[in-house]
Amino acid sequence: MKFRNLLRSRAGRITLTAIPVGIASAVLMTGVAQGAVPVSFAVSGSQFQISASKLEGTGFSQYAGVTKDTAGKEHSVAIANIKSATLADLCQSVITDTPLGKVGVLIKAGGGGKPASASDLQIGMTGLKGDSSFGNIRIGVDASTVNTAAKGSAGDFAQDADTVTISNLEQTAWSTQASVFTLTGMTLQLTDGSKGCF
Repeated sequence: MKFRNLLRSRAGRITLTAIPVGIASAVLMTGVAQGAVPVSFAVSGSQFQISASKLEGTGFSQYAGVTKDTAGKEHSVAIANIKSATLADLCQSVITDTPLGKVGVLIKAGGGGKPASASDLQIGMTGLKGDSSFGNIRIGVDASTVNTAAKGSAGDFAQDADTVTISNLEQTAWSTQASVFTLTGMTLQLTDGSKGCF
């Protein structure tokens, strides 16, 4: 799958020190039906939170990049790609300022032993926390030669792996796109914005 260049690599913009991972919201602030949903959305002016008790994925890469919001402002991100992923106890949240005050959207899926799943993920993240393990990881490869369809710029630092597992995942991101996101047992709730996923 060819991605729509919502994120583009930019040499020298950030140093990758965070453990690579990815999963992000494909449905925040949008209406979706149950089941498999084709998704692709532009970067808004708000970061959002993702948490999961466990993420398991195949076909992983990460490199530095930049994403733009709707006002044209650039944000440094770590771009993570995962070919196929499952997420147990997925939570996604965003808080937005409105004329009526703060409003939150809280989405949950993948509980009860029936994890959510996603394919062809690309995430522009700014923070990550969790217990991670990687299969056949390569650290320090050229970003233009990573083992995923989406690649960075020649000369940029990158890392890739055949598999990735992250327990107790907590992630903050600007953007995500995916070819399909299946949210089993999804619930969506409006909140007063007092709390997110973590």
